[in-house]
Amino acid sequence: MKTIVSAKIIFTNPIHFLAFGFGSGLSPKAPGTMGTLAVIPFYYYASALSFEYYLALCLFVSLIGIIICGKSAKLLKAHDHPGIVWDEFAGFFITMIAVPLSWQNIILGFILFRIFDIFKPWPISWLDKHVDGGLGIMIDDILAGLFSLACMHIVLNYWL
Repeated sequence: MKTIVSAKIIFTNPIHFLAFGFGSGLSPKAPGTMGTLAVIPFYYYASALSFEYYLALCLFVSLIGIIICGKSAKLLKAHDHPGIVWDEFAGFFITMIAVPLSWQNIILGFILFRIFDIFKPWPISWLDKHVDGGLGIMIDDILAGLFSLACMHIVLNYWL
């Protein structure tokens, strides 16, 4: 059952504010998709970073996500509240590692990431069911991002 969370709680608590993707996770429909859309402007600016700094950003977003998503879930008394979308931020950033900036690549990355995040092929589905806490919230999206990253580079290197 989904725990109802008010916007006031999200916008007044920095942990929830980050975990809910700056409020994008409050969307009543498809909060994961809204969270992925919300990260695109951040990706746009991050894409100017060098490869090394971009990787560091991905690592930072993923590690801090384990902490903030775990704390938010604990405060809400919900294992993986659908509104917690920081994991989508990490997954999309990972999807776009070493991908040239273009609107076509952003759309392809968005679609691939959402497919892997929604359908959760093995081993993503196994991790989603068997890992708890902040790591459990983050790990399936990190892996979905890695699967999407592999697909992005296959497409970019062999079809475009």
